[in-house]
Amino acid sequence: MRADRLLCLLLLLQNRGRMTAPELAAELEVSVRTVYRDIDALGASGVPVLADRGPAGGYRLADGYRTRLTGLTDTQAGSLFLAGAPGPAQDLGLGADLAAAQLKLQAALPTQLAGRARRIQDRFHLDATAWFRDADPVPHLARIAQAVWDQRVLHAHYRRWRGEVRRELHPLGLVLKSGIWYLVAGVEEDAVRTYRVARFLAVDTAEQGFERPAGFELASYWQESTRRLDAALHRHTAQLRLSPRGRQLLPMQFGAAGTRALADAGPPDEDGWVRVSLAVESEAVAVGDLLRLGTEAEVLAPPELRRALAATVTALADRYA
Repeated sequence: MRADRLLCLLLLLQNRGRMTAPELAAELEVSVRTVYRDIDALGASGVPVLADRGPAGGYRLADGYRTRLTGLTDTQAGSLFLAGAPGPAQDLGLGADLAAAQLKLQAALPTQLAGRARRIQDRFHLDATAWFRDADPVPHLARIAQAVWDQRVLHAHYRRWRGEVRRELHPLGLVLKSGIWYLVAGVEEDAVRTYRVARFLAVDTAEQGFERPAGFELASYWQESTRRLDAALHRHTAQLRLSPRGRQLLPMQFGAAGTRALADAGPPDEDGWVRVSLAVESEAVAVGDLLRLGTEAEVLAPPELRRALAATVTALADRYA
């Protein structure tokens, strides 16, 4: 561990120039006293670390000194695929590995490319969490990720809508969707299902491993799974009449379904309202979703949805009368 820390300290000085002992301590998550000892160790090994005194002082490498030692470990190399997503890397227990990998990668790049990499980091940031929603607490994510990597069976205690269950899972992969982690796992022969990681109450890694299904591809499975889910949820169609403001609100409230509906909208009437066909979920869900459009929309069909919406609005009016 100390050897890796010394290398990180060296690379920090190489990539960032002069740094004070407190700054180095904060980056390495150690005490200032430890930084002093590590600086002495680097000097004793022949690394030309210079100490500048005064208000603008700090430690720096001698002009022209540059190490080509990078020493990427396997976990650090793997974490480079998450280089734009520090939050998810931290969730997986790879936060420190990601930081070390980025330093080593910068040290291995020519000066011009290293500067470009720094500019990209300064100008682009990936935040995978959806708006107005906190990320799920995922205390078991690191253990699940290790089981995925090691191809080990998981004994899981899981909370479903209909109650708690215990399952023996073959963890095949993890997916991050809109800030929510999902585990894709085999549950029985030829059956693959998706589990929300935040709903695991407990997980234990078994000693035995398992065989991955022949030809299984995580990305292909996820794409097909989301397509099936969308088809299963949006089994009904509502005929709407939308105001000009309603046309602006529809894609904001209904996403891709709203965009598709507008693409096939009829011509505006004399008041500027248009008619669209919108894919919706069950009646109970559709009523709540359509209420978000307020007075900017009118449900024309089916008649049972129109009646349900009218009943809900009447009940709200009575309650607030």
